[in-house]
Amino acid sequence: MARISKTQLIKLQKKFKTDAAIGKQFGITRQAIHQLRKKYGIDSSLATNPKRNEELIRLYDKGASGTSLAKKFNLSISQTYRIINESKTPVKKAAKKSVKKAAKTPVKKTVKKPVKKVAKKAVKTPAKKAVKKPVKKVVKKAVKKSVKKTAKKRK
Repeated sequence: MARISKTQLIKLQKKFKTDAAIGKQFGITRQAIHQLRKKYGIDSSLATNPKRNEELIRLYDKGASGTSLAKKFNLSISQTYRIINESKTPVKKAAKKSVKKAAKTPVKKTVKKPVKKVAKKAVKTPAKKAVKKPVKKVVKKAVKKSVKKTAKKRK
């Protein structure tokens, strides 16, 4: 790795902006420059660009597409959507996990479990006892629907 001091790296970053451009000057890779920045505790000059991000979010809210914004600001599409999504209000982590878990659970797994076991799992605490009957009904309906779908597929 090239011998670049912390002060040198800060000056180079202001002049060249990107790790790739700095690396090109010294004949090393952008990854090596990135490692140096992390070692010295220097943030990327492009990582937080609040003016650009505010403008990007404002245009997106007005109806511009993510792809057109990516081209306009010379960003990747995924980076553009990351900036947009980070600007939204954060959702509680527990809620995110439960939604992800529900989305990942295949229908077949819920069909294989007997109705009684699912209802019992839902009623482990006294506060949830009142929910027992509605849960059973919902589970039974879900089982019936999935059984009907599999029967239709077999025909």
